[in-house]
Amino acid sequence: MALVRREAARAASASGDRLRVACRDVIVGSGDALGVRSAVAGLADVTADLAGSGAALRELWRDPATTDVLVNGPTEVWVDRGEGLRRVELDVGDVRRLATRLAAAAGQRLDDAAPVADGRLPDGVRLHAVLAPIAAGGACVSLRRHVTRALGLAEWHASGGLGPLAHEVLGALVDCRANVLVSGGTGTGKTTLLAAMLSRAPGTERIVCIEEARELAPRHPHVVHLQARAANVQGAGGVSLTDLVRAAMRMRPDRLVLGECRGAEVREVLLALNTGHDGGMATVHANAAPDVPARLQALGSLAGMTPAAVAVQAVSAFDAVVHVVRRGGVRLVEQIAVLDLDEGRLRARLALVRPTGAGDLVPSAAWDVLARRLERGAT
Repeated sequence: MALVRREAARAASASGDRLRVACRDVIVGSGDALGVRSAVAGLADVTADLAGSGAALRELWRDPATTDVLVNGPTEVWVDRGEGLRRVELDVGDVRRLATRLAAAAGQRLDDAAPVADGRLPDGVRLHAVLAPIAAGGACVSLRRHVTRALGLAEWHASGGLGPLAHEVLGALVDCRANVLVSGGTGTGKTTLLAAMLSRAPGTERIVCIEEARELAPRHPHVVHLQARAANVQGAGGVSLTDLVRAAMRMRPDRLVLGECRGAEVREVLLALNTGHDGGMATVHANAAPDVPARLQALGSLAGMTPAAVAVQAVSAFDAVVHVVRRGGVRLVEQIAVLDLDEGRLRARLALVRPTGAGDLVPSAAWDVLARRLERGAT
């Protein structure tokens, strides 16, 4: 079996059924006397090493509730099954070796010259790995699994994430081709909600999704995915999100979608959504909808935009801000706001809020503004 693992590297570039065939060939060609049980176990281990999260972690992913696995050391493994992080008793062995093997499976380089890797494994798991000395305590691996089947707004409604009014409003935002910014913290379901909203778009529309690593999976027949690429160790070959937003504008998108605004690309998104690209969507990290203006201005400063420029562009670009939270293991739409100017300063006024303990959103101060936008878009 040691020979199997050494030779299995030649199958690292395979995917799907080809990966399994390659792994089978490695096992059969190893020359070892393997029974059926041993061969099946070996195939599972090699496949997990090359296309999944490693044999040592394979058992954790068998639980469909597992969304995140964090490896901080050989025996320090944390798992999130929807109720927050919990430490588990597991020895994954050499974390650096695990990290480099997984990075190779994701098509990324990870070594002393390139100590940080971010990518997606062939089985769909998102990988982020950091080596020492960047990670002071030793190599760290972060794995996140996104739903393989895109949820729709109806599923969000059925699970309690959306009440009747919120369900109707989000559907109306999609139908009237409003530009929507989804905000929330890490792991709150921003990408999942974005995919659910995009799944409602008419099948005749062309959706172009731009991401650092592919995560959006809307249930839609016409989706084009563009993925950023980091520069190599010589500093060449990089393709940034800013580059991709510019490229996407020339691809005849009916809906231009940025998986996450986290840098200077916010300028290109604001410009795109102000030049006739209706129905666009994006996500941004924020603690609450009223905090989104400060976040946009901070990102805009990275692109050399003044707060006044960001404010004017954002008010015109986005019709609504939808804020999601995670509470008690359930992802909830908690606020819907509209952006406007207050004496030249950008602000987010709440149109709908979820009171404590309530199952649905209720109208707030800016509800009439949002309602008019929905009515205008529906005409």
